[in-house]
Amino acid sequence: MVTIADVARAAGVSISTVSYVMSGKRTISQETRDRVAEAIADLEYSPHASARSLASRSTNVIGLQAPLRAGVDVHVVMQIVAGIVTEARSLQYDILLLTSDDASGLSHAARASMVDALLVMDVESDDPRIKTLEGLDVPSVLIGLPAGADGLVCVDFDFEAAGRLAAHRLAELGHRRVALFGAPAEVLERHTSYADRLVRGFLSACDELALVGSVHACPTGAESTQVVDAVLAAEPSLSGILIHNEGALPHIAAHLASSAHELGVIALCPAEIAQTVSGLADSIAIPAEGIGAAAADALRGLLAGEQREKVVLLPPVLASAGA
Repeated sequence: MVTIADVARAAGVSISTVSYVMSGKRTISQETRDRVAEAIADLEYSPHASARSLASRSTNVIGLQAPLRAGVDVHVVMQIVAGIVTEARSLQYDILLLTSDDASGLSHAARASMVDALLVMDVESDDPRIKTLEGLDVPSVLIGLPAGADGLVCVDFDFEAAGRLAAHRLAELGHRRVALFGAPAEVLERHTSYADRLVRGFLSACDELALVGSVHACPTGAESTQVVDAVLAAEPSLSGILIHNEGALPHIAAHLASSAHELGVIALCPAEIAQTVSGLADSIAIPAEGIGAAAADALRGLLAGEQREKVVLLPPVLASAGA
C-alpha cells in the first residue's frame, strides 16, 4: 500500500511538507505543491478516510497570546485585540486567549488540537517562542518583527519608519537637538520588537540629518515629567521631542505647557489619544485596531492556503496638530 512516506520520497520533500500541502495548514510554494500533487497522482495515493477527516478537522478557533507584561500599555493592547476579534468574527472564528507568556502555552494549544492557528503579541527582537512556533503544525502570525522569523508571517505597524518620519519632521521644523521619550525601561530592556525598531529608525535618521539625537526610557504616569526635566537640565539646547508613551504623553504635554520650555512635540500614539492632548506640533497615529485586523486577515490567508507576504507593515502617516 502506498504511504505518505512514498509520496514524500517521490516528490523529494519531507513527510510534513506533504501533510501541509494536503491540509493547507502552512504556506507552501506553488512549485512544491505541484510536485506533491504529481506524486500523489502518479502513485495513486489515497489516505484513509479517518486520516482525511483528521487532516480537515477544524475548531474554528484562533489562539491569541497577548501577555500583559510590565510596562505594556493595556489600552493599545486592547485596541489591537479588538481589531483581531472583529476580523475573526467576520470570518466565523472564535478567539481563545492564552495567558502564558512563553512557548509552553502555544505548544499545548496546538498539540491538543484546541486551535486552528496562533496569533502572538508582545514579540521581542530575539523572541524565544519562534523556534517552537516553527515546529508546530498550525499556522502562526506574529504581531511584531523579530530577527530569525523567516519562516513565519509578521504583521505590525512600521515603527522604524515612524521613527524616521518623526526625525525628518523635527528637522523640517528647525530643530537640531532632539530626543525620543519612549517606552518604560522594562520594555526597552526586554528588547521588545516595536521599541527597538522605533529607536533604530529615529537614531538612524538623526545621523543622516546631522541632528543630535538621544533616547530616554520613560515611565508612565506623572513621574515621566521628572525624566523630561532631567534631560532638559542636561541638554539645555534640546528643542524637539518625540513621545511614544501613551501613559506619559498627557503628563509631559501638560508639564511643558506650564513651564518656560518651548519644545516642538510630536506624539506617536493612537489618533484618539493625540486628539485629547494640546500643545502638539504634530502626531503620528498608531492604527492599533488596523494592526489586529491585518494580523487576523493574514492568518485567514494562511488557513486558506494562500501565498502571503512574509512581512506586512502598516505605514506611518503624519497628522498636523488638530487634524
